[in-house]
Amino acid sequence: MDQVDYIIVGGGFAGFFLAHQLQKENRSFVIFNGEQISGSHISAGVCNPVILKRFSTFWKSKEQMDYLETIFSEIESYTGKNYIINEPVARIFHDEAEKKQWLKNSNKDDLKPFLDPDFITLDSVENPLESGIVKNSCRIDVENFFKDMFQYFDEKGVIINDSFDHDSIDTENSTYKDFQFKKIVFCEGIHTKDNPYFDQIPVLPNKGHCLEVKIDEPIDPYIIKKKHFLFSLSDKRFYCGGTYDRFDQTEEIDPEFVEELETGLQVFYKGNYSISKIKTAFRATVDDRRPILGTHPEFTNLHIFNGLGARGVLNGTYFSKVMFDYLESQIDLDSEIDVKRFY
Repeated sequence: MDQVDYIIVGGGFAGFFLAHQLQKENRSFVIFNGEQISGSHISAGVCNPVILKRFSTFWKSKEQMDYLETIFSEIESYTGKNYIINEPVARIFHDEAEKKQWLKNSNKDDLKPFLDPDFITLDSVENPLESGIVKNSCRIDVENFFKDMFQYFDEKGVIINDSFDHDSIDTENSTYKDFQFKKIVFCEGIHTKDNPYFDQIPVLPNKGHCLEVKIDEPIDPYIIKKKHFLFSLSDKRFYCGGTYDRFDQTEEIDPEFVEELETGLQVFYKGNYSISKIKTAFRATVDDRRPILGTHPEFTNLHIFNGLGARGVLNGTYFSKVMFDYLESQIDLDSEIDVKRFY
């Protein structure tokens, strides 16, 4: 029987960032990747400390942004790549009231590091009222991050491309099939509903659509934001997304949301484009907008790391360290993120 410190269930941001923390500290683990496509895999990967509807910040935004460079520098040490793309968010203003609110908020202590009071005019899109730059914002190369991390861990022999069978867990003896484990951490996203140990946790599926579009003309090198994001993936390939739908729980592409994305793009981009791909997946969200970390109330060797929501990169990077410190050093979790809030 193979002995491991950890079994990680789930291959999205939560699972891979936690795997990084474990590797860094020389803990043994396997990752059950499964076959599901999670919201992580098609996400924009935008790391933005500002809520762009209200020009406000959010809980622990500074701490999360401060940790971003650290964790990706650590990951670079073994993949050989840094996945941070230092293109800031450029928010197209809808009206003069938004510009005034931006300027007002840019003087607040918590927003001074992020809201640039000097507006710009983008050349490639319609922005007659100018655009505001979110300083220190960026995005990660989601596509290559998952490709490289999967390859790296697969070559180390710790990726298991099987669905996880919850019924095969022996909690008393800490075994799962051919594995003897110390802890299992479930990073299953919306699939926690199928987990008999954590199925009562209110993880809400939020369906998102995004487009990959081909644009031949040059676009300003920013994460351009009006209703949706537009930014370059590679030569002439662009990301356009995403949408939010709490009601549809099918995996089918919804033409209504594809139309919403196209309409939103055409509002500010008047050039020609063609759609190369349409993608859809589910984010794991929580009503209180806090991730879920902690331990099962009865089985102390079973744990959960979930609910990263639309800020998957920022929540995943920062709280993976919080999760590791909790598991290994018994550092108490903040009550706002502890799974105990649901018991």
